[in-house]
Amino acid sequence: MTDQHFALFDTKIGLCAIAWGPRGINGTQLPMGGEQKIRTRISQRHTEATEAEPTAEVQEAIDRMTKLLAGEPDDLIDIELDLDGVPEFNRGVYVIARAIPPGKTVTYGDIAKQLGGVQLSRDVGQALGRNPCPIVVPCHRVLAAGNKPGGFSANGGVVTKLKMLEIEGALVNHTPSLFD
Repeated sequence: MTDQHFALFDTKIGLCAIAWGPRGINGTQLPMGGEQKIRTRISQRHTEATEAEPTAEVQEAIDRMTKLLAGEPDDLIDIELDLDGVPEFNRGVYVIARAIPPGKTVTYGDIAKQLGGVQLSRDVGQALGRNPCPIVVPCHRVLAAGNKPGGFSANGGVVTKLKMLEIEGALVNHTPSLFD
């Protein structure tokens, strides 16, 4: 019997998923384009997890994420995460990202400077691309230089990122290009 679980939940941006174990939430998944795709993705990332009813603590996190994605500001900073196995540098990036309030943004360079220098910007971007807990760790609030959206590895890419920022009321300098 495993002590790792997951559940699906619906939000304004689509069906999401959450994974948890005895030490807290260890994964969230943004919409993937259908129930089967999101189930497959969460099962690939959390091979030991079985689908289950959320605990009271996990249900509270789901409710708060759902409200955030419906436009109710909540920094989610007190939601307990289990980031065991996540590299120390990435955890440092996530701590800084979690301090960004809803509706506000910072750049990859801003986070890099806090971690030792702007030359770490690419590493910051890679850490955010591997973020196991999007929404709770708000990687969507981190922009490229010039407050441009930059990349977003979630399904839907930059469109999903911009949608999340729009819900939060954040201003982004976005001029569509051939590469969006």
